[in-house]
Amino acid sequence: MLNGIPGCLGPQLLFNLRAMGHGDEIALVDANYPAQTDALGTGGLVRADGIAMAGILDAVLQLLPLDAAVEHAVMIATVGGDGKTFDLVHVEMCNIVARRAANRPVLAMQGAPFYQRVKSAHTIVATGEPCLYANIILRKGAIGPGATA
Repeated sequence: MLNGIPGCLGPQLLFNLRAMGHGDEIALVDANYPAQTDALGTGGLVRADGIAMAGILDAVLQLLPLDAAVEHAVMIATVGGDGKTFDLVHVEMCNIVARRAANRPVLAMQGAPFYQRVKSAHTIVATGEPCLYANIILRKGAIGPGATA
């Protein structure tokens, strides 16, 4: 354990977060997502079995600066991939983003484009979240000179 680092962030995830550069993306996916398969073309798969989406998302957003150079640095899957329908878990995820990254809009995406984007993420984190379609992509930003890193 480390001071100031949420306990649900294991060493592999911390390594990947630190290794990501500006513009790299990380996908946090639910327990039903085919993470092992989709991670074949990415920087890696990190297992976070037993950890719900809310816990891991909140912990990651405590450390990860979001990209301010793009309109949407946060993309979320929707129920059935329709691009419109949210479930309670999606509302919770959006509330966490609003709390940790105020004024950052969340882009609701349709299924195929969302899943294609996951396949090109730097890292895929397979959570223990049982809710269906509880998947989110975060785009890393930069920390400028003089900022505390």
